[in-house]
Amino acid sequence: MTGKERREQLLDVGRSLFAEKGFEGTSVEEIAAKAGVSKPVVYEHFGGKEGLYAVVVDREVERLLGSITGTLTTTDRSRELLEQAALALLDYIESSSDGFRILVRDSPVASSSGGTFATIMSDVGSQVEHILIAEFKNRGFDAKVAPLYAQMLVGMVALTGQWWLDARKPRKADVAAHLVNLAWNGLKNLEAKPKLLSR
Repeated sequence: MTGKERREQLLDVGRSLFAEKGFEGTSVEEIAAKAGVSKPVVYEHFGGKEGLYAVVVDREVERLLGSITGTLTTTDRSRELLEQAALALLDYIESSSDGFRILVRDSPVASSSGGTFATIMSDVGSQVEHILIAEFKNRGFDAKVAPLYAQMLVGMVALTGQWWLDARKPRKADVAAHLVNLAWNGLKNLEAKPKLLSR
């Protein structure tokens, strides 16, 4: 194998083991054995398990963010954007289950992109803020709270995605439809100045 091919092989092996066993449950010995190489080869390419893990997480972050943010520019209709973002996350979970399993675990190793699932979802929330800011302004609502609503929406979709990773029922399109139903109809009937009834 060329150096590049060996590196990709180690990334594939590491990704599989990290998804199955987590960072702590995976050893350099296991990675090397499954790849059919000696431990020094892993160290040569990545400096150790931490380096390999960081590259795996970075790649998954790029893949997930790319799939979600790519959908945020395909239409200017708010409900369709919400539908497309929900489907993009579910598509990623379906096509990259191992990667998603890695991301939803709290990363003990800092990756160059931030790494933890909460951080990634917070970034996605920040990227959808502008959609909600525009919608809030159109309705005469306080646009300063739009970032809060963006984080709530992304959190709802992300936690549902974590549940669906294992459940896989109902179908992906149905899950997305129910997510959008709750989010959209909730947003549609939003109160301009909500108050707690108990206060």
